[in-house]
Amino acid sequence: MNYTLNQLKIFLRIAQTGSVTKAAEELHLTQPAVSIQLKNFQEQFDIPLTEVVGRKIYITDFGREIAEAAENIINQVHAINYKTLAYKGQLTGRLKISIVSTGKYVMPYFLADFMKQHSGIELLMDVTNKNKVIDNLENNEVDFSLVSVLPDGLNIEKLDLLQNKLYLVGSNLSGIEKDLKTKELLGYLPLIFREKGSGTRQSMESFFERKNILVLKKMELTSNEAVKQALLAGLGYSIMPLIGIRNELHNKELQIIPIKGLPIITNWSLVWLKGKKPSPVAKAFLNYLKQEKTQIVHDKFSWYEQY
Repeated sequence: MNYTLNQLKIFLRIAQTGSVTKAAEELHLTQPAVSIQLKNFQEQFDIPLTEVVGRKIYITDFGREIAEAAENIINQVHAINYKTLAYKGQLTGRLKISIVSTGKYVMPYFLADFMKQHSGIELLMDVTNKNKVIDNLENNEVDFSLVSVLPDGLNIEKLDLLQNKLYLVGSNLSGIEKDLKTKELLGYLPLIFREKGSGTRQSMESFFERKNILVLKKMELTSNEAVKQALLAGLGYSIMPLIGIRNELHNKELQIIPIKGLPIITNWSLVWLKGKKPSPVAKAFLNYLKQEKTQIVHDKFSWYEQY
């Protein structure tokens, strides 16, 4: 047999996701490239690793054993790399972070220079909705989570990184009556919501509840990008985080509708379980953020202050 480490990684990811397409997306490869590597890998075994029923791929029992062995091999390779770098005096290990979907506009800027300074660190960052982020945190599966609404019922510590401002946004303001009060305006506009479990959805609903506003829900979408595209198409209006619509505001494709009570202001906060003993990598990253976060906000988010 002459399989490669790359083939082991690809097969393991297919086994984990149950999909060639999803594996390709997560590995940042094309689907044909993943399919070719899977075919070349499978040809080295006399027993099938996968089977296709309809258009869905399934991992056989033998394939699951091979996937488990592949994971062990890959972990050992990481251990060898870490030991080599550690012997040279470099900080090594994995940094695991789970972030809410809109956090993808925030977290990379707080990671970039730290990762450049420590080439021996492997970053594992899961971008998902708030419920999954909290599950990851509660199950102690990550070092840190990035949220815009703090979780209830968890004993956590936090470091605030950046304000989160949410405004009412739309693409076409010509049909909006300017003299209406907030309650009247939001009562007749077709509003687009994020899915249940989203921090943005929670902030919107809390605002409506505080103001005793009954709204017309036009539709529900499962990502910030999907909401943004719906707004650009003129399907309705939404209360959105400012952080994700910088270019659209600059290009005048979307506009902020000024109404009393907005913006809703929360914080983008890095949170972790209280009492959790941090790994050397997690401890170094937290110390880095405490020292550098003000400068990062100044350098990367100065545009934020004009709104």
